[in-house]
Amino acid sequence: MAMPADPETDAVPLRAAMVDALSQNDALADPAWRTAVEAVPRHRFVPGFYLPAGVRDDRGLTAWEPVTAELDYGRWLAAVYSDTTLVTQFDGEEPDWRAPVVRHGGAPTSSSTLPSLVVRMWSDAEVAEGHTLLEIGTGTGYSTALACERLDSGDVTSIEVDPRRLEAAADALYGCGYTPTLAVADGLYGYWPEARFDRVVAACSFRAVPLALLAQTRPGGKILLTLSGWLYGYARVLLTVAADGTAEGASLPGTVSFMSARTHAVPAFGNPAHWAAGLPDKPRTARHGPDRLVAVTQEAFQLRFLAQCAVPNAQMVAVDDVVYLIDVVSGSAATLTRMDGDWQVREGGPVRLWERVESVLEAFDGAGRPGPETFTLRVCAKGQRLEHPIMPGLLLPGTVPL
Repeated sequence: MAMPADPETDAVPLRAAMVDALSQNDALADPAWRTAVEAVPRHRFVPGFYLPAGVRDDRGLTAWEPVTAELDYGRWLAAVYSDTTLVTQFDGEEPDWRAPVVRHGGAPTSSSTLPSLVVRMWSDAEVAEGHTLLEIGTGTGYSTALACERLDSGDVTSIEVDPRRLEAAADALYGCGYTPTLAVADGLYGYWPEARFDRVVAACSFRAVPLALLAQTRPGGKILLTLSGWLYGYARVLLTVAADGTAEGASLPGTVSFMSARTHAVPAFGNPAHWAAGLPDKPRTARHGPDRLVAVTQEAFQLRFLAQCAVPNAQMVAVDDVVYLIDVVSGSAATLTRMDGDWQVREGGPVRLWERVESVLEAFDGAGRPGPETFTLRVCAKGQRLEHPIMPGLLLPGTVPL
């Protein structure tokens, strides 16, 4: 399709339609955020993205088609102004959108988050006029632009670990007249030159709360981030920082997942069969199978998060009807195999991985299957712990008891 002389004109009705749709779904209950979404041209921040082609190649890998204005103008603009997350990068490799190619497999490492979730993040963090803000994960820069519309650009700091991503975002932001402080930095350490902040919001997930963020947040300030782990469980928490540098907050309801901070990404573990080779020959009957963890349900999403607090360095993979748990830190492993209607478990190493997971499932059931909003997270320099009146404290990865 031929490019129009002024693509800005075609974006106006599509952006208005997106705003109306978001308003009908209560995503824009705050009029100030509606004004921001109305003002920011998302198409400036997403020159290209990938969509699944709906087929797999001869290796079984998903094929991802590039979409740009030059390749298919109508498809590109319609997707940009839909409430959809658009994958913009795989495996840390910045595409050349002037000559993009089909991707086969790979792990998404950057995206333009769906607008409703971006606004939800800013709203949940209670971002308001007069606040200074640290955004971790600039990405395409679209969320940064929305923050600049609501606040003054001078009050917004956004950091990104990928310099090529930040360069593209900076070009789009400055081209639209937004001038936030931008820096290539690892969100694990925040950004000391601009501290202290009233709000810190992360658009990536961490295995535990980075303590640098507490030190860089003013007393009474809030930190909104997503906690994740190597079992792919997630929990969003909103923490309020106290004057003594500790923080406490509740887990927020809803299923939200973000890409892991690159320093917290899942490590490779090699061949599962190698790990299983040293396990005891005689299995035991498992008290619980893996079904509840892998189901496509809100409860499974939460259970994976709780389980990974009990086995923070474990990964789970299924190969040929065998489920493997592998801990690259302690050298522990477990396998689960279904036999005559039951799950048989073999486990070895210093950590009995599946036994710990079973204990979490039993505590969860004994507590009446509490929802994520019933958990409180306490954070200080000594440790980080999820607390519940019935369930025992669960430590986050890499932390020690309080």
